Amino acid sequence: MVMTLLAGGFIWSVLNIRRGLGIPVAMALGTVTVWYVGDALYNDYIETYMALFASDVLTGAWVQIALFLVAFLFFTPRLHRWVNKDCLKLQSQTVFMFKNGVDQPQFQRGLTLMFRPGFNLWIILIIGAILRFQENIFWYFFPYLGRHPGPWVTAGLGTGKDSLLALANYLQIMVGALFGVVAALSTDKKIRRLALLGVFLIWPYYIFDRTRKSILAVIVPGALGWIFFRIRGGIIKKVSILAVLFIVINAWMGFIISHRLDTSIAEAFSKEGFNLSEDAKKKHEGLNMFEELCWITSLTRSGDYKPEWGGNYLANLANPIPRFIWPGKPTIGIDYAIARGMGGADTAVGVYATLSNGLIGQGIANFGLYAGPAFAAMLVGFWCCWLARLDLLGKKIGYLPLFGLGLITTFAIGRDITFLDLYPCVFGFVICYWLNRPKPPKQYRGPAKIQHTR
Repeated sequence: MVMTLLAGGFIWSVLNIRRGLGIPVAMALGTVTVWYVGDALYNDYIETYMALFASDVLTGAWVQIALFLVAFLFFTPRLHRWVNKDCLKLQSQTVFMFKNGVDQPQFQRGLTLMFRPGFNLWIILIIGAILRFQENIFWYFFPYLGRHPGPWVTAGLGTGKDSLLALANYLQIMVGALFGVVAALSTDKKIRRLALLGVFLIWPYYIFDRTRKSILAVIVPGALGWIFFRIRGGIIKKVSILAVLFIVINAWMGFIISHRLDTSIAEAFSKEGFNLSEDAKKKHEGLNMFEELCWITSLTRSGDYKPEWGGNYLANLANPIPRFIWPGKPTIGIDYAIARGMGGADTAVGVYATLSNGLIGQGIANFGLYAGPAFAAMLVGFWCCWLARLDLLGKKIGYLPLFGLGLITTFAIGRDITFLDLYPCVFGFVICYWLNRPKPPKQYRGPAKIQHTR
């Protein structure tokens, strides 16, 4: 049932690419495929999950996935006709660029206008980094030489300046992704060189950090832009390059997993080096959203975990509010972590660790076994409609680069729908909105008066 729904959804998305909705829907379906079906295959469903869970729990988890897909495929086209009713007659600008190239004057002007505030923001971030890292500022730019200055964000319940450090991190992710897109697509040599400089100095900070989803958010939009819109050649050549990129990223993720618990990634790279063939064999951790779906289904059925009736989503919505402004701001995922046996720790939140519910599991955590998957599907449907709008209105300044960043973010929210992943897109949209704001018309003062002298 699940595979039939996924196949039917992919076919529908291909047929609707020109309408703008096809690519976002395909990305959402791919996200579900990787995090759930991929989990079952990658982590050995028969040997692992059939031994860990009762058959009715496993069946229930597949039913939850099917409910999500039915609701998603039913609601999303209808939401699209409602949300994007003012641009339904437009065609996908991504498809247009793919066929006609990126050397369009309007698109190039938009890239340049988008790059300028991004570059200015980067200068501000550099000043903040100098104040933050001081004598370690060298490693902020060149962590691959042996040291990493540490992330912007501190662990635990952030207070005071921690909120500003988190803000700086999300802004830097957005700027890094923007620089990659501009470097790949701009035809202005000066702008492209500045963007490449930004790539050279920003990307290593995330490549040599431990957070894998940040690496994807920063690198993939520019890489995809370069492969599909810049490189000349047929689709076979582009897919081959994409496959090589996937192999390299997959191996680097394996390298991170092997060393993130015992040393910094920068130190491990400096001392041991990176072995593509060996690191590609490392088993990835965290690709277990089907397992978490089984757990939350089982715990909800037994009554050990009770739905929060929107509390989890509201806590994520309140995430942008700094804790020093709202000291009692609700925490995210603590009740579920306790139900999973992570409670009793001597920490500020009382748990040893928090766990991602997964896209579908998060819906169950909020609204129960049946309404939960449908509600999660509606949220993803709204997200896809917003991405489709960016694509259809892609002639506006910055919309297509933001569309690319949003597609990658879709994969990240497969673990949870949270502002922690959506921040770069939110900040990017604020910049786009400001750049596209209506300009007041210039007042006509009439012809200049000519003074006659005798």
